[in-house]
Amino acid sequence: MTTWAEFEAAAPAIASVALRCLADRGGEVMLATVRGDGLPRIHPVNVAIVEGRLYAFVIASSPKRRDLEMDGRYAMHAHVDPAAPTEVELRGRARLVDDDAEGRLVASGWAFTVDATYAAFEFAIEAALVGARADADDWPPRYLSWSDASSAIATGRTTAGATPASA
Repeated sequence: MTTWAEFEAAAPAIASVALRCLADRGGEVMLATVRGDGLPRIHPVNVAIVEGRLYAFVIASSPKRRDLEMDGRYAMHAHVDPAAPTEVELRGRARLVDDDAEGRLVASGWAFTVDATYAAFEFAIEAALVGARADADDWPPRYLSWSDASSAIATGRTTAGATPASA
């Protein structure tokens, strides 16, 4: 399980861009989860980094909580700003925060009031992909990727449908 701090230490350039993308949107991301029948589901959520770990609170009775508890796999995509369309995708596994002290720590600085109707999840990062573009006319994006499995960083420019070149 790779925490945000470990990801940041292993791939500082990618983590820096990812952090900027998250901050530019106030922590708003799209969260993809896997439903019980194996199909994907998309949810808007707010995320934050607290003490080197990536967290989100979800409504305790929501489908996204059930998905995360049942399967745990996720993909997260930061919204694209049309003026500076750099984007980031994170993938990995989520875990329900069941330690009350950890939950209180995360909730203490959260952007909205957290109560018993919310459940906290930590998101471990298994892979990150950044598509960097200076402006809307800068095409194709410059891709940077990282995976905790290999700790390899790949960079390159691609054309539509092509795979980024490995470094």
